[in-house]
Amino acid sequence: MYKRILLKISGEALAGGGVGIDPKMVEHVVDQLVTLHAGGLEIAVVVGGGNFWRGRQGIKMDRVTADHMGMLATIMNALALQDAIEKKGVQTRVQTALSIPSVAEPYILRKALRHFECRRIVIFACGTGNPYFSTDSGAALRAAEIKAEVLLMAKNVDGLYDSDPKKNPAAKKYDSISYMDVINKGLSLMDITSITMCMENKIPIVAFGLMQPQGLIRAARGEKVGTLIN
Repeated sequence: MYKRILLKISGEALAGGGVGIDPKMVEHVVDQLVTLHAGGLEIAVVVGGGNFWRGRQGIKMDRVTADHMGMLATIMNALALQDAIEKKGVQTRVQTALSIPSVAEPYILRKALRHFECRRIVIFACGTGNPYFSTDSGAALRAAEIKAEVLLMAKNVDGLYDSDPKKNPAAKKYDSISYMDVINKGLSLMDITSITMCMENKIPIVAFGLMQPQGLIRAARGEKVGTLIN
């Protein structure tokens, strides 16, 4: 079992495939996080905001403006997760890369590390805080900064495939694959910036299905689940 993990979960996952936030999906994720926390794991979470807004939706908008709107969307998801986790009795802190002190702490690495010492779950919002970078990049960056032992990528399918398994029944699933093969094959796991950052900092990635039974718990415990990228 790992000691410290970072979970990247998309906004779409929290929406249960729709728009907004699906309380049942949030409960599904939170129950597993609380179980892992009770087992002594130090947990960080990076959330996306695609269930409310994606920067690329702003086709006729200034890119910087559109991306900032996406960052604000991640805060709503982070607060929803925080509320659900704390209702289970586990202290949680949201830290944002954009300064919004009335609702969350600004991201400060030393404070995040202190929260781990105090047995709190930390949720990082707003990605990197910079336009032109995805929340996947934010996840890779935060994983490197907090020295997470693994980056867990919650997906809508049970791992990484050579093509979309929903469109191609013959798609091949990888049990393990190298960072460079993911890049060279153009596989849709994360953007190249994120993969490269994980490769340079030697952070293994596990892509697993969020709806797999106990998928998050099994991945965090180092069991063979999903696809390992290292």
